[in-house]
Amino acid sequence: MAFEPPQRLVRALGETQHNGGGGAGDWLDKLPELAQQAVDLRELTVERVQAPGGRSSLVVLVRLIDGTPAVLKLAPERARPESERAALAHWDGRGAVRLLNPGDTHGVLLLERLHPDMSVRSLPEAKALLEAAGTLRRLWVEPPTAHVFETVAERTGRQAEAMRASAGADAEVGPLVEAALAARDALLADPPEERLLHGTFRQSKVLAAERMPWLAVGPDPVVGECAFDLARLVRDRVEDLIASPSGSSITRRRVKRLAESLEVDQERLRGWTLFRAVESGVRARRVGRPQDAELLLEFAGWL
Repeated sequence: MAFEPPQRLVRALGETQHNGGGGAGDWLDKLPELAQQAVDLRELTVERVQAPGGRSSLVVLVRLIDGTPAVLKLAPERARPESERAALAHWDGRGAVRLLNPGDTHGVLLLERLHPDMSVRSLPEAKALLEAAGTLRRLWVEPPTAHVFETVAERTGRQAEAMRASAGADAEVGPLVEAALAARDALLADPPEERLLHGTFRQSKVLAAERMPWLAVGPDPVVGECAFDLARLVRDRVEDLIASPSGSSITRRRVKRLAESLEVDQERLRGWTLFRAVESGVRARRVGRPQDAELLLEFAGWL
């Protein structure tokens, strides 16, 4: 079978290259060969490549040698697949997709098959937020002893450097960047909470399953406070929020509701939501996605 990478993955890796992500192009060139090797080594039967798929990995629907449906996922080193493997192994199916090859290596993940075309985003908005938040709560556990996961301070430190550089070259985003960086400094001044976090949680990362109604997929795990993880969920369906004449008040109510339902400090959630929205918006401008950038930065202005 020809393992043709979906265009969404090709575009995203092109952005990664533009953003200083060396090696993404080389990995993409080798991807068909890597995928075939992974399939042959594990004696898998291929059904199809999942499209549009993800922005950082190739997802292939397969069957194990005994006929069990599964998912084969291949990701470049930049996407931190071994960190994902460690987090999935630690969760061991509690709130997240189950890892079928915990002792494997080389950026290849073999996962239980969920329903790849049915995410919690397909539900009405209020129900989707409720189900997503419930799934996220189950993931917030103590990290393994002597873990090697990146911390929130480390990850946002890298992001803050890139934001400062962008603000220096783009005066239009300067005030929002300064506000976001100030929020980060204040949030990190307190002793850190240590929970294993999904890292990139949103409604589309929660898929329908057989053994539980909903399970999370695609973590980019990080260790830190729960408000950081919840912040990405606040801006879900941002295009709908921006289109609504009462989008700003809906956003404030969403922050309050999510903070209360998951017992997270409301001001800390607001601060991390601001930082993460500005960081994403600035990055979108930098890689040539002006429409996404405009939505995110307008949203950030409401906070």
